Amino acid sequence: MGTVIELPDTLVLGAGGTLGEAWMRGLLSGLESVADLDFTQAEYLVGTSAGSIVAAALAAGRRPEAGDRAAREWGARAAEEEHDPDRKLGASLRSLGGELARAAGRLGATAAAPLTPLALAGLEPAGRAVRAAALARAPRPERRLDGVAAHIDSLEAQFDGRLRITAVERKRGVRVVFGAPGAPRATVTEAVLASCSVPWLFAPVQVGDREYVDGGVWSPTNLDAAPGGRGASVLCLAPTAIAGPLRAPTIAGLVAEEMALKARGLRVRIVKPDAVATRAIGQNLMDAGRVEGVLDAAFAQGRAMAQP
Repeated sequence: MGTVIELPDTLVLGAGGTLGEAWMRGLLSGLESVADLDFTQAEYLVGTSAGSIVAAALAAGRRPEAGDRAAREWGARAAEEEHDPDRKLGASLRSLGGELARAAGRLGATAAAPLTPLALAGLEPAGRAVRAAALARAPRPERRLDGVAAHIDSLEAQFDGRLRITAVERKRGVRVVFGAPGAPRATVTEAVLASCSVPWLFAPVQVGDREYVDGGVWSPTNLDAAPGGRGASVLCLAPTAIAGPLRAPTIAGLVAEEMALKARGLRVRIVKPDAVATRAIGQNLMDAGRVEGVLDAAFAQGRAMAQP
């Protein structure tokens, strides 16, 4: 049986590759089909990597299925060299995790803390230094996401104060939340491409005079970037909080980031794929051949959540 579902003040959409994006779209569609909700009306939308595609579509007033073409193109680009296991999303982030751990050791950062290497967001300034050192050692792929850009352009989303998209500045290792007050100027397409540029898979994205990479390098959800005052509600969708190489950093990050929001007086609900959706997603988050099965499982999960 489900629980009462209300439109959140802030919807946080996490990283998760092509299949994570499909799961989030399917879940939101399932919720809308039963609970008479319209997630395009959320006060704030925060997206990281795959979640940035969904967030941009919602900000443009499109229903959850609108980002499908961009996500499939993203997955197709990632799969072009699938015979090389180091090109897969999970392998690339595991490699980055190793670099983060080694960089933490060299810099004397508290890498032995309860947070795993990919969830060092709370270690300021150590977290920034660790990420900058790791990203400096990362290879620089040449593949770009030009096809994705065309699809995001077609959504016609704008930074209107509601939309926030996370990325990491490659040189300094700092998180940037495009669309937030004081953030560097960028188009929504530039911000989404930056947030989706997974190290080891895609080239960094130039915005102004700086380069940016996937927001998931800072945190798989960036839940703590959710705006809102005391009493506001936050719904966070966390596709990577399931079995697999990204589960540990996702869970660790969520624990710390949820505590930060609750300390601000916000009400937080976190949703991860259920058992059926987890099986549908499998191990390769960029496997576009599994999209339809993930959508079906996620839609059913959303409907079940919204049943009284």
